Amino acid sequence: MSLKDRINDDVKAAMRGGDARRRDALRLLLAALKQREVDERKELADPDVVAIMEKMIKQRREAIVQFEKGGRQDLAQNEQFEISAIQSYMPQALSDAEIEAAISEALATIGARAPSDMGKVMGVLKVKLAGRADMTKVSALVKSRLAGN
Repeated sequence: MSLKDRINDDVKAAMRGGDARRRDALRLLLAALKQREVDERKELADPDVVAIMEKMIKQRREAIVQFEKGGRQDLAQNEQFEISAIQSYMPQALSDAEIEAAISEALATIGARAPSDMGKVMGVLKVKLAGRADMTKVSALVKSRLAGN
């Protein structure tokens, strides 16, 4: 069963169970998926779905920061709930040790030595770690390794 089908089934289950919050969060996700399908005129595969979910999680994290600055804890909590609903469909996250090992492997494979090699390294890591690691964190780790820290 594809990821999109699982999400669709869970929306139906939330509707039957009367869980309006979860239903609404998953409907937002489905709407984003359907919008991408319409825009690109193709059926989304699981990696495409994961990429969309990553983007949605990132947007919600940024919104939480803004809501907290504005003193709107209620809205921040709603965004946090949506993050948890979306994350339940994400692949298993890698540990810090696994991320470090992947960075070391990419650096060795490419022969990266200077900060100017950052783009090449991130290109390799983005494919390898997609959906399994916070790429902002990975980027910071790569940057510090290339800077010699």
